Amino acid sequence: MTRRFLSATMTLPLALVLTLGSAAVGTSASHEKSTLQVFAAASLSDAFTEIGKLLEQRRPGLAVRLNFAGSQQLAAQIEQGAAADVFASADQRWMAYATERNLISNVPVTFARNRLVVIVPSTNPARIHRLQDLARGGVKLVLGADAVPVGHYSRMVLRNLARQPGFPQDFEARALRNVVSEEENVKSVVGKVQLGEADVGLVYRSDVTASVSRFLHLLAIPDSANVVASYPIAMVRAAHEVEAARAFLDLVLSSEGQAILERRGFTRALTPPR
Repeated sequence: MTRRFLSATMTLPLALVLTLGSAAVGTSASHEKSTLQVFAAASLSDAFTEIGKLLEQRRPGLAVRLNFAGSQQLAAQIEQGAAADVFASADQRWMAYATERNLISNVPVTFARNRLVVIVPSTNPARIHRLQDLARGGVKLVLGADAVPVGHYSRMVLRNLARQPGFPQDFEARALRNVVSEEENVKSVVGKVQLGEADVGLVYRSDVTASVSRFLHLLAIPDSANVVASYPIAMVRAAHEVEAARAFLDLVLSSEGQAILERRGFTRALTPPR
């Protein structure tokens, strides 16, 4: 019986043998696929999407899954056990929060910087033409919540403007009385102003992208009153895809990654190699 069984096996149609072989190869290849979970501040959406696609092209089988939200939300999600390999914050405050709770495995590196601008709808119904107008009665101002990096920075800017020549001492208090909405991330601030649900808002310069710029007008904030937002990045201690996480960090910090960030409106945090 053994001989007859072996003989029957050896006479299997070639197509069936090839099919069985292909299935085995397919099963093996499926184990090589992996997913990198990147948690990043909402203001990094465009830049990190481009960087993620570039890494996928260079590492066949790797899928880069990007979770964009306010830095405070991302830190809380990681603390609660969400699957994350990389964390990129829009400020040092929430990276420090994650580091203090032993959620980060390496020393965070600042990879980009940003500045704030004031945006108004292109129709400008409130006729806001100068920064002093943010404190005018009846103006609808939208900011990020104070826990959100952009909201924290925005309040710093209002405080700094109150100390500038040509601004009343109570400028900050009057402007804050005009706040009609506090958003959980910077993209929501842009959306409110773009749709005309608010007269004015404060956002990062990088968030005035080509897709929304035609719906908005910008008011520049003088350097003496503006703030520089620093973006740190690090690997999460509970990362599952350690090798891929290192590759993502390396790409972000490389001259190529820095060029992508700069093209998306950020300022380089690292000196390009000579």
